[in-house]
Amino acid sequence: MDVFSKNLEVQYIPEENVIKKVLKSGTKSCEKEDLSMNIILLGAPGAGKGTQADVISEHLEIQSISTGNIIREALKSGTELGKQAKSFMDKGALVPDEIVVGIIKERLSKGDLNNGFILDGFPRTIPQAKALDELGVKIDKVIDIEVDDEVIIPRMSGRRVCESCGASYHLINKKPQVDGICDKCHGTLVQRKDDHVDTVKERLKIYHDQTEPLKDYYKQQNKLVEIDGNLSLEETKQLTLNALEA
Repeated sequence: MDVFSKNLEVQYIPEENVIKKVLKSGTKSCEKEDLSMNIILLGAPGAGKGTQADVISEHLEIQSISTGNIIREALKSGTELGKQAKSFMDKGALVPDEIVVGIIKERLSKGDLNNGFILDGFPRTIPQAKALDELGVKIDKVIDIEVDDEVIIPRMSGRRVCESCGASYHLINKKPQVDGICDKCHGTLVQRKDDHVDTVKERLKIYHDQTEPLKDYYKQQNKLVEIDGNLSLEETKQLTLNALEA
């Protein structure tokens, strides 16, 4: 026996125990990290939620779910909840929360949202937010896009749309080559009813009364991140991406 092995004690470990130990130590590194993120976008009408939803969707490779779009999809596909929603919409009445929540639940139950999702336009009220919680839907982050009413009113009232092809324009930011005429098809540009100044002001009032309280609701859950949407599109985009890491 040489000096290097003189005091060395050799312990026999059964082969199967060695294998179990290696497998156990490697389990954590082999597990797939959950990188999914479920996000709610808050903000007044015209704050740019749709634009920032596209930014997040591309960055995280997750789907953006617009409440308006999925309600229209439910109407088109003729689901039971879609039919119920249509009965209220045909009367010009608001669709009750339980129907909207049901349609949201149907959409979230599809198997294409494993990587996460963005909710744009839902919830709009505290009861809707509580209903979402009761469904067991995990929300990781709520991004609130803050834009002053004085900025939103001209932003929305300046919108124009071609009544023939649907192309969008703006009296300040995206003027047509000829006033009132579509560049693409030469159709007539019109202002949608929702974009009339009086309608915009009424929509903002409803937002402040019913939807804005959601900021405190999610702040209490430590999920709220507020960003300044009064800035340029590129600056707001960067703030949105920063908010994902906050």
